[in-house]
Amino acid sequence: MIAAGVLFTTSANTASGTALREDRRPQMAQVIQQQQARIAAEEQTARSLRNDVDQETAGLAGTDTPLAQARARGDASLQAAGLTALQGPGLTVRLNDAPTPQKGSRSDQVSNDDLVVHQQDVQSVVNALWAGGAEAMTIMGIRLISTSAVRCVGNTLLLQGQVYSPPFVIKAIGDPGRMRAALSADPGVQAFEQAVRDFGLGYQVSDESKIVAPAYTGSIDLSHAEVAK
Repeated sequence: MIAAGVLFTTSANTASGTALREDRRPQMAQVIQQQQARIAAEEQTARSLRNDVDQETAGLAGTDTPLAQARARGDASLQAAGLTALQGPGLTVRLNDAPTPQKGSRSDQVSNDDLVVHQQDVQSVVNALWAGGAEAMTIMGIRLISTSAVRCVGNTLLLQGQVYSPPFVIKAIGDPGRMRAALSADPGVQAFEQAVRDFGLGYQVSDESKIVAPAYTGSIDLSHAEVAK
């Protein structure tokens, strides 16, 4: 009885009022949803503030010649910076995890890492498309610019504070033939294609007559760079 009492007391102190065997995944999912909602609200606030700044600047530019000239120089760089929407022909590339194997059907030499799309796979495709002359690109509908980072957490993709699950859809505007050739020549893409053959991952490349790339709406602040003089 004394031993049982000690065990009960220890368990109570360890649990601190919570169930020791409780599955915390629903709680984690709730935290993620709350953070995503907070990010979405802050992005909406940022868009509204940028719009207010643009309207005030446009109004002042009507009577301030130096400001009007600076605004004209900035507007001329908007397209190159990815801050305007573009459309045109190009390619759509889809990367997907391998189907979940049936119990007992998977070889002992195949690990879970072999069956999922990794960060370097997405990066290889993106870099190859840029090298092939892509003029604009999106991942999961999110516009990429020169400072965009492709990051994966597990088998999910993190872009502008949002988490995306496979299949990962990459769309690029440009010459389809040049971009296909660049994909075929890229070592990282070749390695992924080998994994496709070995483990059944998904990889599809299709021509598109019209791709729409929305304007980039994320932060454009630089932390470690400045304009060269």
